Amino acid sequence: MDILHLVDRLEEIFNAGRPLPVFHRMLVDEDRVLEIIDQMRVSIPDEVKRAQQVLDQRDRIMAKAQEEAARTVQLAKEKADQLVDRESLVGQAQGRADQIIANAKADADAIRAEADDYALESLVKLETELGRLLNQVRNGITKLQSEKPGAAPAAEAPPSP
Repeated sequence: MDILHLVDRLEEIFNAGRPLPVFHRMLVDEDRVLEIIDQMRVSIPDEVKRAQQVLDQRDRIMAKAQEEAARTVQLAKEKADQLVDRESLVGQAQGRADQIIANAKADADAIRAEADDYALESLVKLETELGRLLNQVRNGITKLQSEKPGAAPAAEAPPSP
């Protein structure tokens, strides 16, 4: 039986009692009051047991919630550490990539400069060789014209560059 219901019944008995104004006392039905008190003695331990069960259940739920919260916090810390590590690795990789690109550009510039130098040197050599060959060709033409019978002397060849 519900303990609050029993308290309500006890209050009804008290309200139904007859007052003794001179003594500040009340006449109540003793049997009914004792019966309710007995019922309360039976009900109170059940109510206390249920309340204790509720408290125990609350404690279990709180412990489980705290454990879950601690596990969640730990997972969040691990995830944050992983993100920091990943971000650090990405930063290192980006730095290394930038360095590789800078080195490649420097190497390309050096190769381009060497190629330009080689091309210039080759063209200068070619110009020199062509000038020498042009002189030989002119000399050959001049010699052949001078050996030809009745030939007029050859016009002077233009100077070589």
